[in-house]
Amino acid sequence: MSDFDVRTANLSIINSMTKYPSIPTYHALDPRNGGLLDATVPFTGQVFLTEKIDGTNGRIVSLPDGSYLIGSREELLYARGDLIGNPALGIVEVLRPIADRLRPAGPGRIVVHYLEVYGGKVTAGSKHYTSARTVGARLFDVAVLDNHAELLTWPAERISAWREAAGQRFLAERDLLDTAAAVGLETVPRLDAIEATELPTDLDKMFRFLGDHLPRTTVALDGTPGRAEGIVLRSETRSAIAKARFQDYERTLKRRGAR
Repeated sequence: MSDFDVRTANLSIINSMTKYPSIPTYHALDPRNGGLLDATVPFTGQVFLTEKIDGTNGRIVSLPDGSYLIGSREELLYARGDLIGNPALGIVEVLRPIADRLRPAGPGRIVVHYLEVYGGKVTAGSKHYTSARTVGARLFDVAVLDNHAELLTWPAERISAWREAAGQRFLAERDLLDTAAAVGLETVPRLDAIEATELPTDLDKMFRFLGDHLPRTTVALDGTPGRAEGIVLRSETRSAIAKARFQDYERTLKRRGAR
């Protein structure tokens, strides 16, 4: 039996410790102009390529007492049993049926399912996935927090630093896929698995690499599949992760070609 009670818990701390951390770009961003630099995130071993969807980050936070919270990237929007939820971007409407069928986290742990909510009128890029304003969601990560009791005693600044320093424990590739299959959740599409030595380090070669692996989106909800946003690169254990977006390479290469 859990001694955790969502009604008395510090929700601001729970919000902070379950936010999705910042993911670096594969080629480092230039802080001066937002373009890409030549330095890359180092990978070793096998690298999994998944489609990066142009949507909004949603999360389902399963708590030790059997309750759950639904949130956007920055804030909590709904708690299980609420009569009214924050309607922002339709996140609650899409994720609540999923949250209702997830297994309880169990005593002593918090489990967070991170899903990309896309389509509808979520972003300007929604037109690439739907012509009928259909909304969908794809699982892209799961974090398991076994030390939540200690974390709840920390000040907000320490929680934020811990999160951005990779303090959260995310499921490895195989465990993530098994978890999704167990509850019937679709994940972001797996495009390929390659050796780290096959990853291009030159900007122009990486841009071509993106086009070769993802000429258009693979997650269209209806209509003709449109432009893809990019690819997420992750190691098997998720110890290394990075994103590569078409527009970053297009903008950088155009700027360099104009010199």
